[in-house]
Amino acid sequence: MKTVLLRRSVLALSLVALSFGALPLQAGAQAAKKELVIGGTAGSNIDQLKQGIVPILEKKGYKVKLVEFNDYVQPNLALAQGSLDANFFQHIVYLKKFTADQKLDLVELVQGPIAPLGVYSTQRKTLAEAREGDRFTLPNDPSNLARALVLLEQNRLVTLKAGIDPIRASEKDIDQNPRKLRFIPLEAAQLPRSLGDTEYAIINGNFAISSGLKLTEAVALEKTPDHYLNVVAVKRADKDSPWAKDLVEAYRSKAFQAVVDSKFQGYAKPTFLQ
Repeated sequence: MKTVLLRRSVLALSLVALSFGALPLQAGAQAAKKELVIGGTAGSNIDQLKQGIVPILEKKGYKVKLVEFNDYVQPNLALAQGSLDANFFQHIVYLKKFTADQKLDLVELVQGPIAPLGVYSTQRKTLAEAREGDRFTLPNDPSNLARALVLLEQNRLVTLKAGIDPIRASEKDIDQNPRKLRFIPLEAAQLPRSLGDTEYAIINGNFAISSGLKLTEAVALEKTPDHYLNVVAVKRADKDSPWAKDLVEAYRSKAFQAVVDSKFQGYAKPTFLQ
């Protein structure tokens, strides 16, 4: 009986030792993660990653693969499904709504620059030239549609109803539209193609740039508030991982600030990059 009990005790102690011994290995595996897959949308967002962030991460010993997207849906789905470690393409308003609608556990990691939303036209030189019945194409996702309507209100083409939440504004919240402007919502990536077919197009900065447009060619640019700055998104479980902290450091670094100042002039930036 004593022999049996002794064997059981030794076995139990061995299992406990193995359990505790596994913890450092798991932590070490997480700390040793040196290959990252980051997604971004075409244009300025993927360019910021290529020119500013990847070189910094590579100096820290990371191997980084970038995946380019042409819509605002797939990058978050790919992140949630584990195909990406992080993405950079959206503002926090969009991230919160998308994750709530799709029931995804994604969170903001750090803010980054964004090319301002702009109004472009091949038929009018200014917004003051807008005529009765002119057509405006604009983003069809709710958060950027609201952003476009606020831009039009800032330029006194429409007024929105008093008391409405500007980040949730929709066409039904337009109070006055004296020129009877017509609005045509389209998927954001399709907006540059609508130039020439309509009098004006309100285009997200990254897609404007990826289509060959320049910010200086816009007839109007938004004054971008902080809640429309781009954010890096990650899965909640990864937010405090060593590689995520290195990614934050890269965005907050002087090296990245120098790249933004030299190659992304006119972009809206978080305070730490100003």
